[in-house]
Amino acid sequence: MRERLDCALLTLDQTCWVQALKGSHLGGRLQLHTLQQHHAALETLLDDPALMRGRYDAGLLYADEASLPGWRTALAARSGRLPAVLLVYAVGLRAQAVHDLIALGASDFLQPPFCPEELRARLESALGRLTPACVAEPEPLYGGAVMAGMMAPANQGPTEAELCHTILDRSGAELEAYAVALAMQRATSRDSFREAKSQVVARFERAYIRAALGRHGGNVTLAARMAQKHRRAFWALMRKHDIDPAPYRSDEQH
Repeated sequence: MRERLDCALLTLDQTCWVQALKGSHLGGRLQLHTLQQHHAALETLLDDPALMRGRYDAGLLYADEASLPGWRTALAARSGRLPAVLLVYAVGLRAQAVHDLIALGASDFLQPPFCPEELRARLESALGRLTPACVAEPEPLYGGAVMAGMMAPANQGPTEAELCHTILDRSGAELEAYAVALAMQRATSRDSFREAKSQVVARFERAYIRAALGRHGGNVTLAARMAQKHRRAFWALMRKHDIDPAPYRSDEQH
């Protein structure tokens, strides 16, 4: 369970609703935010850079009878390019209308009156459904098939581009074998232990981050969740290696 969840409030004209909800709830375990940029349409609201790049854990959209057609159009137009978790605050909507929004990409819904405990519980449930299961790895085996598969040709590891394409499909044993082999290469150079370790770790970090972003179409929230890292820590690694998620949004997800 996360200590804090950050959720963006999505609406164009419900100022009173936003003002009443924004801020800290549940002793800081739930933070509701307003988007900083001005948006003229629901379509651009869903395309907000801070929302799409995973600055928030989720979005909470205000939907009533007046805004329902607009939300249907906006969600349908962005099929496959929505925030990882999107909840509906359904005000006076019939069951079929709520069902339509969920079918178009919303994760869940809640109804008035607003209850921070309910919102947090539903957010945790939706986020939990996106968390990959942990798979036990076999004991590492050095040499033989594992080492041969990672090192090609002799004493030369895969390029960073090749590693990016395959790193998410490799076992822990293979990755550990590759790290050992690469460390052995660095040990023959004049690098100190600290310098060699830094280069090995940096190469792995770059490859993993790029592969994760590529698999999830540049969605930082999903990539961080797959890596089982907090998105702020994932962002810090992206800044460290100067990796921009934008180019991966046009790539076809693996």
